[in-house]
Amino acid sequence: MNYKDNMENLYKKIIEDLGENTSREGLLKTPERAAKAMQFLTQGYDQDPVEILKGAMFKESYNEMVIVKDIELYSLCEHHILPFFGKAHIAYIPNGYIVGLSKLPRIIDVFSRRLQVQERLTEQVLDCINDTLKPQGVAVVIEASHMCMMMRGVQKQNSITTTSGFRGQFEKSETRNEFLKLIGK
Repeated sequence: MNYKDNMENLYKKIIEDLGENTSREGLLKTPERAAKAMQFLTQGYDQDPVEILKGAMFKESYNEMVIVKDIELYSLCEHHILPFFGKAHIAYIPNGYIVGLSKLPRIIDVFSRRLQVQERLTEQVLDCINDTLKPQGVAVVIEASHMCMMMRGVQKQNSITTTSGFRGQFEKSETRNEFLKLIGK
């Protein structure tokens, strides 16, 4: 039995344990669809973010702040396996190398397509960029809404969680404030 077949059987069992009839027309293919969805939503485990960055590093003397903001992200809370979603803002100050701009959102995707907590996601993105590019500084801010807070528990529909991380030049208040101003915070 392969990984996907095993997941399908487990989803079928969960649906049956909920009291549903898995032979009902609307549920016939639900275990298969759910298994495929979970594979897609957790594909980040099979991707190497360092290799993604290294594959698009270019020697360049540019040494001013580079910002990619409003990067959409979707992840699954590891505590309830419910979605959280929002946007990320990344900045770095090159130190001899720049990276292809599309690689920064791809790093967000790699780490967010795992079971996560927002705090760790922020740190993983920050550390990956910092350790791979070795920039003068890097900053990451993530703003997200968590379905585990919206659909269950406290049921707060409009709450947004913001996490941030700063390394190098961004640990200085002047550089950090410039970044936050440029992303509208």
